[in-house]
Amino acid sequence: MAPRIHLIDTTLRDGQQSLWALNMRTGTMLTALEQLDQAGFEAMEFFVPVVQIKKMIRDLDEDPFQWLRFGARKACQTPLRLHAGYRSGLGKVPEAIGKLLVQRVIDNGITVARISDPWNDFDTLREEHDGLRAMGMESVVNIVYSVSPRHTDAYFMERVAKAASLRPWRLCLKDVGGLMTPERMAELVPRVLEAAGDIPVEFHAHCNNGLASYNVQRAAELGIRHIHTAVPPLADGSSQPSVTAVCHNLRAAGFDVPLSMEPIERTSAFLERIARRDGFAIGQPSAFDATIYEHQVPGGMISNLYYQLEKVGMSDRFPEVLEEAARVRADYGYPIMITPLSQFVGTQAAVNVITGDRYAQVTDQSIQYALGLWGREALDHMDPDIRDRILDRPRAREIAAQDHPEPSLAELRRDFPGLSDDELILRAYVDADAVTRVRQLPPPTEDSLSASTIIDLVARLARMEHRKTISLQKGDLSITLRRTDDDDGR
Repeated sequence: MAPRIHLIDTTLRDGQQSLWALNMRTGTMLTALEQLDQAGFEAMEFFVPVVQIKKMIRDLDEDPFQWLRFGARKACQTPLRLHAGYRSGLGKVPEAIGKLLVQRVIDNGITVARISDPWNDFDTLREEHDGLRAMGMESVVNIVYSVSPRHTDAYFMERVAKAASLRPWRLCLKDVGGLMTPERMAELVPRVLEAAGDIPVEFHAHCNNGLASYNVQRAAELGIRHIHTAVPPLADGSSQPSVTAVCHNLRAAGFDVPLSMEPIERTSAFLERIARRDGFAIGQPSAFDATIYEHQVPGGMISNLYYQLEKVGMSDRFPEVLEEAARVRADYGYPIMITPLSQFVGTQAAVNVITGDRYAQVTDQSIQYALGLWGREALDHMDPDIRDRILDRPRAREIAAQDHPEPSLAELRRDFPGLSDDELILRAYVDADAVTRVRQLPPPTEDSLSASTIIDLVARLARMEHRKTISLQKGDLSITLRRTDDDDGR
């Protein structure tokens, strides 16, 4: 009997995070989710609160909990996944809030999370893994692949054994930077599977270097039975391999892939129309780029880093920032480029390029990193001269002296009376203004699966920022758009 390969869809999580900087609106995601639910995926990655909560409120003026609630109801056939644990984050959020967030996800029927420790430190991750299980959330534990003088075969075998000792639901070999080669797959995958023992292993890879589509084929040939893919146009580029290509190639090689392509094709056509309407990228296969092995900026961060530079009119300096990211990573002791460490490295690299004076200005996160607040390995491997330079400033002494209390949920509810659990989470992750904003938001309006020429036309006209007024008339139909200079810039 043909070996069966199960595919996990990442379109609405890592796909759009990698290529659209999480700018897809709830109404679009709900329409796509309803179609993807019919395809027969083993699971769909769905919610990434670490970055999605702030992104949806501040940039999209949307309520992330509406996405959680309405999206969970749409998935009638396919299990959804959380991409986080209760200690995941880019800032120091009270653990009680992290656990409350996980509980809200569980309340909406999602009981599997894919979790990481950014250092592959599974002694540290053990408490969170066990805590999630006690709450009713099983974990897919990432073993994150990286390339550096530190990340040897001996390193990976020791870390896989530690991860397996947690007895998680599954392990996942995660190539977040698209760094794997077919030769490296042949060396490493059999040893990972052997060290994992009876724990199933998934494979998650980004296409940054043009190799992931073939690497997932090698993963299947080497014995991995659970593979992550995305639906075009949110595949390839810095995202995951295209489900269309992967399914075609695996079936041609004799594997059984239980997937229906019709809903995938409908979703793909719908998302391509959204990309044209909203000016989003369409993922294309990437050419091999040797510089990736230097900076190792992950797929999920590249589009966001470019987007932030573009917002301040400095997108032309993106190559310089990537070069500087390689230098900062070496200075920091070769951390794995995964959230939050990749953001710390990338942001500091951008600051260094913008100011023109390396480490003359540093972020609070770089100071916290140098103090060891984001992982004990930083203290062992960071360049001591760079560490001294970062910490030799008044702000570093302020942060070093700060206390980081861990209030209980009861204390937080007492301190912020009148807030629902969702609002309390928003208050902690964003700010008080976020609560006010979401209270005023209407339910999301779903996009139509079928094309609407008029809607697409109006959306395109609205993006013509250099025009104050646009009028269109055909027969009895008249459309006039006027741009006003109000406080919101609309």
